[in-house]
Amino acid sequence: MNVLFNLIVVVQVVSALAIIGLVLVQHGKGADMGAAFGSGASGSLFGASGSSNFLSKSTAVAAAVFFASTLGLAYFGTNRPHASVGGGVMEHATVPAAKVPAGAGDAVPTTAPVPAPAAPAPSATQDVPGVATPAAPAAPAPAPAK
Repeated sequence: MNVLFNLIVVVQVVSALAIIGLVLVQHGKGADMGAAFGSGASGSLFGASGSSNFLSKSTAVAAAVFFASTLGLAYFGTNRPHASVGGGVMEHATVPAAKVPAGAGDAVPTTAPVPAPAAPAPSATQDVPGVATPAAPAAPAPAPAK
């Protein structure tokens, strides 16, 4: 099935390039007046009127092939068979449930734990030479015992 899909893609690309080339080779409506006076198309391989018929019929065939390959790609794009019985990686992925002991969800702490006091941050001028470091505050004296 994958080989057929790739073959249709190649046929579509080739037919698209053929359409582009054939349209660029064809003469426009304004070229008919020039051909009537003997310039250009009258000395061509197909004659004065033969080239337009051959090129227009070739363009029509290439357009029909392009249209058919587009329909084939649309069919294969919508009716792709599923990968396997197991499916994709995320289709059947299950996350194991966390095991919570019975009654553990019922107990709600009423007070939040108090963090330990942090050590004082060092002074910003501590390592700068020539700048005096402020003295640390003295510890309070213990209360006298009675």
